[in-house]
Amino acid sequence: MRILITAGPTREAIDPVRYISNRSSGRMGYALAGEAQARGHDVLLVSGPVSINTPEGCRRISVESAAEMFETVAANIDGVDAAIMSAAVSDYAPVHAAEEKIKKIDEGLTLELGKTRDILEAVRGEFHFKGLLVGFAAETENLRLNALKKMKRKECDLMVANDVSRRDIGFDNDYNEVTIFKTDGTEEVISRQLKQGVACAILDALNDIAAK
Repeated sequence: MRILITAGPTREAIDPVRYISNRSSGRMGYALAGEAQARGHDVLLVSGPVSINTPEGCRRISVESAAEMFETVAANIDGVDAAIMSAAVSDYAPVHAAEEKIKKIDEGLTLELGKTRDILEAVRGEFHFKGLLVGFAAETENLRLNALKKMKRKECDLMVANDVSRRDIGFDNDYNEVTIFKTDGTEEVISRQLKQGVACAILDALNDIAAK
């Protein structure tokens, strides 16, 4: 299969030296890309800023902002068989980024934030993608309910959910524990293990759908 995978965080500029981001390290997405490549798939990795080497054999396009990731996915999703959207894309970005470094002032600073474009939602909508779609739900409460709602709303074939309030898994950690929700109503809990093992389970689930 030809697989597009998004990974890592995005950075939304406040000024030339400051930005809004999140704790994503990109390890889950890179584990998926490496495992998919090892299985013989043709992998395109669209990556936010991370400190990880590109898995051997994968093509990588590096981006910084949510807007750049949106445009890169839009330009490359045609012709792929599956899209795995594991990146932690910023939901909000400063409406106006200062051209010069903002100086410290006594009265504090107020930022005006606007919503970024929803890449996962656009895959089925604006991009008219017909292939297999895997979404990720990073939750701190009501994991099952929120993941199922997101899977239906974004028209995903699989939704991978994890509890990011836990410090022993997820963001900026070598380990993860996820639940994989499927459109047939079944779900699979992948117990805490290295992200490489979680990547294998996700790709196994994707392969099961592709084989039907």
